[in-house]
Amino acid sequence: MGGRNVLVTGGSRGLGAAIVQSFLDGGDNVTTCSRTPSAEIERWRADRSLIGRFHYDQADLVDRQASTELVHRTFQRFGGVDVLVNNAGLAVEGVLGLVDDDDIDAVIDLNLKATVHTTKLVVRRMLAHGSGRIVNISSIVGLSGYRGLSVYGATKAALDGFTRSLARELGSRGITVNSVAPGYLRTSMTHGLEAAQLDQIARRTPVGRLGEPADVVAAVQFLTSPGASFINGHVLVVDGGLTA
Repeated sequence: MGGRNVLVTGGSRGLGAAIVQSFLDGGDNVTTCSRTPSAEIERWRADRSLIGRFHYDQADLVDRQASTELVHRTFQRFGGVDVLVNNAGLAVEGVLGLVDDDDIDAVIDLNLKATVHTTKLVVRRMLAHGSGRIVNISSIVGLSGYRGLSVYGATKAALDGFTRSLARELGSRGITVNSVAPGYLRTSMTHGLEAAQLDQIARRTPVGRLGEPADVVAAVQFLTSPGASFINGHVLVVDGGLTA
Protein backbone atom coordinates (compact mmCIF):
# COMPACT_ATOMS: atom_id res chain seq x y z
CA MET A 1 0.00 0.00 0.00
CA GLY A 2 1.30 3.43 -0.92
CA GLY A 3 0.62 6.79 0.66
CA ARG A 4 0.68 7.81 4.28
CA ASN A 5 -1.07 6.03 7.12
CA VAL A 6 -3.65 8.36 8.63
CA LEU A 7 -5.95 8.19 11.65
CA VAL A 8 -8.82 10.70 11.75
CA THR A 9 -11.08 10.62 14.80
CA GLY A 10 -14.74 11.53 14.36
CA GLY A 11 -14.68 11.16 10.59
CA SER A 12 -18.22 9.97 9.90
CA ARG A 13 -19.82 13.28 8.94
CA GLY A 14 -19.35 17.01 8.49
CA LEU A 15 -15.81 18.35 8.73
CA GLY A 16 -14.42 14.99 9.79
CA ALA A 17 -15.80 13.28 6.71
CA ALA A 18 -14.35 16.00 4.49
CA ILE A 19 -10.93 15.48 6.09
CA VAL A 20 -11.15 11.71 5.57
CA GLN A 21 -12.13 12.22 1.92
CA SER A 22 -9.18 14.53 1.31
CA PHE A 23 -6.68 11.95 2.53
CA LEU A 24 -8.35 9.19 0.53
CA ASP A 25 -8.26 11.41 -2.56
CA GLY A 26 -4.54 11.87 -1.97
CA GLY A 27 -3.92 8.13 -2.05
CA ASP A 28 -3.42 7.74 1.70
CA ASN A 29 -4.54 4.85 3.89
CA VAL A 30 -7.16 6.05 6.35
CA THR A 31 -8.73 4.73 9.53
CA THR A 32 -11.57 6.69 11.09
CA CYS A 33 -13.97 6.15 13.93
CA SER A 34 -17.21 7.43 15.42
CA ARG A 35 -19.84 6.31 17.88
CA THR A 36 -22.26 5.52 15.05
CA PRO A 37 -21.71 4.96 11.31
CA SER A 38 -23.13 7.29 8.66
CA ALA A 39 -24.02 7.37 4.98
CA GLU A 40 -20.47 8.51 4.21
CA ILE A 41 -19.01 5.55 6.07
CA GLU A 42 -21.21 3.14 4.17
CA ARG A 43 -20.25 4.77 0.86
CA TRP A 44 -16.53 4.36 1.59
CA ARG A 45 -17.07 0.79 2.72
CA ALA A 46 -18.85 -0.05 -0.53
CA ASP A 47 -16.18 1.53 -2.74
CA ARG A 48 -14.11 -1.36 -4.08
CA SER A 49 -11.29 0.99 -5.02
CA LEU A 50 -10.76 1.68 -1.30
CA ILE A 51 -10.42 -1.94 -0.22
CA GLY A 52 -7.36 -2.14 2.00
CA ARG A 53 -7.05 1.65 2.19
CA PHE A 54 -10.11 2.60 4.25
CA HIS A 55 -11.09 1.20 7.61
CA TYR A 56 -13.86 2.21 9.96
CA ASP A 57 -14.09 1.34 13.64
CA GLN A 58 -17.25 2.01 15.60
CA ALA A 59 -15.80 3.30 18.85
CA ASP A 60 -16.60 5.73 21.63
CA LEU A 61 -13.25 7.34 22.41
CA VAL A 62 -14.41 8.25 25.90
CA ASP A 63 -14.05 4.53 26.63
CA ARG A 64 -10.30 4.19 27.09
CA GLN A 65 -10.33 0.51 26.25
CA ALA A 66 -12.12 1.30 22.97
CA SER A 67 -9.59 3.99 22.05
CA THR A 68 -6.71 1.68 22.97
CA GLU A 69 -8.10 -1.05 20.73
CA LEU A 70 -8.69 1.46 17.91
CA VAL A 71 -5.05 2.57 17.92
CA HIS A 72 -3.80 -1.00 18.23
CA ARG A 73 -5.87 -2.17 15.25
CA THR A 74 -4.75 0.82 13.19
CA PHE A 75 -1.10 -0.02 13.74
CA GLN A 76 -1.77 -3.68 13.02
CA ARG A 77 -3.40 -2.83 9.68
CA PHE A 78 -0.93 -0.26 8.40
CA GLY A 79 2.21 -0.87 10.44
CA GLY A 80 2.25 2.72 11.68
CA VAL A 81 0.52 6.08 11.80
CA ASP A 82 2.13 8.99 9.97
CA VAL A 83 -0.70 11.47 10.55
CA LEU A 84 -3.15 11.84 13.44
CA VAL A 85 -6.04 14.29 13.10
CA ASN A 86 -7.95 14.74 16.36
CA ASN A 87 -11.34 15.87 15.08
CA ALA A 88 -13.85 14.08 17.33
CA GLY A 89 -15.75 16.60 19.41
CA LEU A 90 -19.02 17.52 21.04
CA ALA A 91 -20.70 20.88 21.69
CA VAL A 92 -23.43 21.53 24.23
CA GLU A 93 -24.95 25.00 24.22
CA GLY A 94 -26.36 26.82 27.23
CA VAL A 95 -25.40 29.38 29.86
CA LEU A 96 -23.21 27.68 32.45
CA GLY A 97 -25.61 27.99 35.36
CA LEU A 98 -28.19 25.92 33.49
CA VAL A 99 -25.98 23.31 31.85
CA ASP A 100 -26.49 19.78 33.12
CA ASP A 101 -23.48 18.32 34.94
CA ASP A 102 -23.61 15.19 32.79
CA ASP A 103 -23.40 17.36 29.67
CA ILE A 104 -20.37 19.16 31.08
CA ASP A 105 -18.67 15.83 31.72
CA ALA A 106 -19.54 14.56 28.24
CA VAL A 107 -17.96 17.57 26.52
CA ILE A 108 -14.79 17.48 28.62
CA ASP A 109 -14.47 13.70 28.40
CA LEU A 110 -14.61 13.62 24.59
CA ASN A 111 -13.11 16.93 23.50
CA LEU A 112 -10.20 16.92 25.92
CA LYS A 113 -9.60 13.73 27.86
CA ALA A 114 -10.25 11.34 24.98
CA THR A 115 -8.09 13.43 22.65
CA VAL A 116 -5.19 13.46 25.10
CA HIS A 117 -5.46 9.71 25.67
CA THR A 118 -5.67 8.82 21.98
CA THR A 119 -2.75 11.11 21.19
CA LYS A 120 -0.68 9.53 23.95
CA LEU A 121 -1.20 6.08 22.44
CA VAL A 122 -0.26 7.24 18.93
CA VAL A 123 2.72 9.31 20.09
CA ARG A 124 4.34 6.30 21.74
CA ARG A 125 4.51 4.62 18.36
CA MET A 126 5.44 7.77 16.43
CA LEU A 127 8.43 8.22 18.75
CA ALA A 128 9.67 4.76 17.85
CA HIS A 129 9.40 5.67 14.18
CA GLY A 130 11.01 9.10 14.59
CA SER A 131 8.44 11.12 12.63
CA GLY A 132 4.81 12.14 12.54
CA ARG A 133 2.25 14.89 12.08
CA ILE A 134 -0.47 15.66 14.62
CA VAL A 135 -3.27 18.15 13.97
CA ASN A 136 -5.83 19.03 16.63
CA ILE A 137 -9.10 20.56 15.46
CA SER A 138 -9.86 23.29 17.98
CA SER A 139 -12.13 26.32 17.41
CA ILE A 140 -12.22 30.10 17.43
CA VAL A 141 -14.54 29.68 20.42
CA GLY A 142 -11.43 28.70 22.38
CA LEU A 143 -9.71 31.90 21.28
CA SER A 144 -12.44 34.52 21.61
CA GLY A 145 -15.16 32.99 23.74
CA TYR A 146 -18.86 32.91 22.85
CA ARG A 147 -21.89 33.17 25.08
CA GLY A 148 -23.48 29.80 25.77
CA LEU A 149 -20.37 27.85 24.82
CA SER A 150 -18.21 28.26 27.91
CA VAL A 151 -17.58 24.55 28.46
CA TYR A 152 -16.94 23.87 24.78
CA GLY A 153 -14.67 26.92 24.62
CA ALA A 154 -12.75 25.73 27.67
CA THR A 155 -12.01 22.37 26.04
CA LYS A 156 -10.90 23.95 22.78
CA ALA A 157 -8.66 26.47 24.55
CA ALA A 158 -7.18 23.54 26.46
CA LEU A 159 -6.52 21.74 23.17
CA ASP A 160 -4.51 24.71 21.92
CA GLY A 161 -2.47 24.67 25.14
CA PHE A 162 -1.98 20.94 24.71
CA THR A 163 -0.80 21.59 21.15
CA ARG A 164 1.84 24.12 22.21
CA SER A 165 3.25 22.04 25.04
CA LEU A 166 3.28 18.79 23.08
CA ALA A 167 5.00 20.56 20.19
CA ARG A 168 7.88 21.38 22.53
CA GLU A 169 8.06 17.80 23.74
CA LEU A 170 8.06 16.19 20.31
CA GLY A 171 9.64 18.67 17.89
CA SER A 172 13.17 17.36 18.37
CA ARG A 173 11.92 13.83 17.65
CA GLY A 174 10.65 14.63 14.16
CA ILE A 175 7.00 15.04 15.17
CA THR A 176 5.10 18.30 14.70
CA VAL A 177 1.92 19.24 16.56
CA ASN A 178 -0.39 22.01 15.39
CA SER A 179 -3.99 23.14 15.80
CA VAL A 180 -6.52 24.29 13.24
CA ALA A 181 -9.17 26.62 14.68
CA PRO A 182 -12.17 26.86 12.35
CA GLY A 183 -14.75 29.61 12.47
CA TYR A 184 -18.40 29.02 11.67
CA LEU A 185 -18.76 26.40 8.96
CA ARG A 186 -21.69 25.18 6.90
CA THR A 187 -21.87 21.80 8.65
CA SER A 188 -24.21 20.04 11.05
CA MET A 189 -22.63 22.07 13.86
CA THR A 190 -24.41 25.21 12.60
CA HIS A 191 -27.69 23.61 11.54
CA GLY A 192 -29.22 24.62 14.87
CA LEU A 193 -28.74 28.31 14.11
CA GLU A 194 -31.48 30.29 12.44
CA ALA A 195 -30.97 31.75 8.98
CA ALA A 196 -30.90 35.27 10.43
CA GLN A 197 -28.11 34.27 12.82
CA LEU A 198 -26.08 32.72 10.02
CA ASP A 199 -26.57 35.81 7.86
CA GLN A 200 -25.38 38.00 10.73
CA ILE A 201 -22.24 35.89 11.18
CA ALA A 202 -21.55 36.08 7.44
CA ARG A 203 -21.91 39.88 7.48
CA ARG A 204 -19.49 40.16 10.42
CA THR A 205 -16.94 38.00 8.63
CA PRO A 206 -14.55 40.12 6.51
CA VAL A 207 -14.66 37.72 3.56
CA GLY A 208 -18.47 37.91 3.64
CA ARG A 209 -19.44 34.25 4.01
CA LEU A 210 -19.44 31.26 6.30
CA GLY A 211 -16.64 28.76 6.01
CA GLU A 212 -16.89 25.51 4.09
CA PRO A 213 -15.31 22.22 5.20
CA ALA A 214 -12.95 22.53 2.22
CA ASP A 215 -11.46 25.69 3.76
CA VAL A 216 -10.40 23.75 6.85
CA VAL A 217 -9.37 20.66 4.89
CA ALA A 218 -6.84 22.78 2.99
CA ALA A 219 -5.27 23.88 6.28
CA VAL A 220 -5.07 20.31 7.56
CA GLN A 221 -3.50 19.11 4.33
CA PHE A 222 -0.92 21.90 4.46
CA LEU A 223 0.07 21.24 8.07
CA THR A 224 0.55 17.53 7.33
CA SER A 225 2.57 18.18 4.16
CA PRO A 226 6.37 18.20 3.80
CA GLY A 227 6.19 21.95 3.21
CA ALA A 228 5.02 22.50 6.80
CA SER A 229 7.90 20.63 8.46
CA PHE A 230 9.11 23.82 10.21
CA ILE A 231 5.66 24.78 11.52
CA ASN A 232 5.21 23.48 15.04
CA GLY A 233 3.06 24.52 17.99
CA HIS A 234 0.98 26.84 15.85
CA VAL A 235 -2.76 27.54 15.96
CA LEU A 236 -3.90 28.19 12.40
CA VAL A 237 -7.15 30.16 12.46
CA VAL A 238 -9.48 29.52 9.51
CA ASP A 239 -12.37 31.92 10.02
CA GLY A 240 -12.40 34.38 7.14
CA GLY A 241 -11.07 37.11 9.43
CA LEU A 242 -13.92 36.94 11.99
CA THR A 243 -11.50 37.11 14.93
CA ALA A 244 -9.01 39.46 13.26
